Amino acid sequence: MDYGKQQYEKKKRQKQASQSATTTIKEIRLRPKTDTHDRDIKLVHARGFLEEGHKVQFTMLFRGRERMFRDRAVEIFREITDHLGEGAKVERPPFMDGRRMTMVLAPGKRKGGGPSEDAPARPAVAPRADAVPRPVTPPRPAAPPRVEAPVSVPEPS
Repeated sequence: MDYGKQQYEKKKRQKQASQSATTTIKEIRLRPKTDTHDRDIKLVHARGFLEEGHKVQFTMLFRGRERMFRDRAVEIFREITDHLGEGAKVERPPFMDGRRMTMVLAPGKRKGGGPSEDAPARPAVAPRADAVPRPVTPPRPAAPPRVEAPVSVPEPS
C-alpha cells in the first residue's frame, strides 16, 4: 500500500472526527422593549437551533435607563426558559456583563428519549431563595355605564 495514501486517509479520518464533535453557539439578541410577537419569532428560531444540537446564547442589550430594569430582563429570560421547556437546559444562568445580560441554553431531552421506567423519578425543585415573587395586581374596575342625557335643542324663531 502507498504510504502517502495511508497518511492522507488517516488525516481525513481525524479531521472528520474532530468536526463532528464541535458544537456551535448561536446568538439571539433581544432588548428589554422587544415586543412579545417578535420574541416569539426569535424563540421559534432558538427551538430550531436547539433541535439541530446547537447551543443558544440569548443576549439582552441595555441602553441608557434600560440598565435600571435588570429584573425585567431576568423575568424575560425566565419566560424564555419556561417556553422552551424540556427542549433546553440552562447551561449558564443570566448574568450581567457591562451593558449586556447573557444566558446560554444547551439542547435538552430529545423526543422519545424520556426516562425509563427503571429510573427513579426526579424530585420536585424548590423555588430559588433569591427569587422575587411577582406582585399581584388587582383587576381594574369596570368603567361605569355611560348615560346620555337628553339634549334640548332650541326651536328656531
